[in-house]
Amino acid sequence: MANVLLAVIYLAFISLGLPDSLMGSAWPTMYPQYHVPVSYAGLVQIIITSGTIISSLLSDRLTFKLGAGKVVTVSVGLTAVALLGFSFSPTFWFLCLCAIPYGLGAGAIDAALNNYVALHYSSRHMSWLHAMWGVGTVVSPSIMSYALIEQHQWQLGYRYVSFIQIGITVLVALSLPLWVKRSSVTVESSSEQKASAKPLGLMGTLRLPLAKEVMLMFLCYCGLEGTVGLWASTYAVQARGISADQAAVWASYFFLGITGGRIAAGFIADKFSDTFMIRLGSAVLFAGILLTVNPTPYTVLTMLGLILIGVGCAPIYPSIIHATPELFGEDKSQAIIGVQMASAYVGYLVVVPVFGLIARQISALWMPAYILVFFLLMVGMHEFIQKKRG
Repeated sequence: MANVLLAVIYLAFISLGLPDSLMGSAWPTMYPQYHVPVSYAGLVQIIITSGTIISSLLSDRLTFKLGAGKVVTVSVGLTAVALLGFSFSPTFWFLCLCAIPYGLGAGAIDAALNNYVALHYSSRHMSWLHAMWGVGTVVSPSIMSYALIEQHQWQLGYRYVSFIQIGITVLVALSLPLWVKRSSVTVESSSEQKASAKPLGLMGTLRLPLAKEVMLMFLCYCGLEGTVGLWASTYAVQARGISADQAAVWASYFFLGITGGRIAAGFIADKFSDTFMIRLGSAVLFAGILLTVNPTPYTVLTMLGLILIGVGCAPIYPSIIHATPELFGEDKSQAIIGVQMASAYVGYLVVVPVFGLIARQISALWMPAYILVFFLLMVGMHEFIQKKRG
């Protein structure tokens, strides 16, 4: 039965990735129909991201009251309803309204599942869990492509994914007894920890030793990942002079590196500590950054650099999450992971658009230098935390 629950958890994380790449695939068709500027996609994304930040910060209280299984069930259901609303949206402003439950559901899924797996499963499953998110981001554009090419309706793409989300919601709901059983049997926290467990709240969480450092580390990582994910193709065009079509393929190599890297990391993660996996990923990531700025005329080295950045990113995010219960205690891990998720979304909301301004006003050629700054901050925070831990 433990394997059944694990399969459901993997499905739930696929559900987290499914909506993330839908709008990017459909927006070129959507915005002319709504008679709005192309830039309005950013407004929808801000609403979604704001919702994820709010629900991530509330995840500690929600999980304490309802349990991880119920939080995930309700959250996947919220995203299903939101996507169904997208598919029937008559106006752009109704689309914005539907983005609210979308964001709230996504943030709660992320925080609750990450903490549950960190508490109950080994490091390899954390790596594979995040690889499942990558699977979701790959599947949904294919669904949208089918809806656009074969049926000429982007609305059907959202509707199909909504139906998948509804199915996953039902499966998670049916598995709720397994969540309760797993929690009662496998949590290794002491009876004193269980008795004293209570929601910390944002201010209480921030007062924990090393909490701010972990938040900054997470913000830097996610800002770096988001910047490369969004701007890699633009960098490839401006730095190497390749065509836009080619550059789009190059950018996909970064995501391929992350997904493939997390699958591969899962096979070795249990043999090494989370600290080692973070340092290993950082070393590969640094090598990738250096390759993207190589002065030679060989464009293949830049492409390899983007792949290595993705592979280097692969173990860092899951390892930070998996180390949280050990670093802060199992009774505080949900609160910490909630603010980590919020920090991640702040990184996407702030760090990525700031580089957009740099690319617009100066040049996208500065991408490697920009991400290097956040890489050094991330590594510095990690080593500072390890020093404080002794």
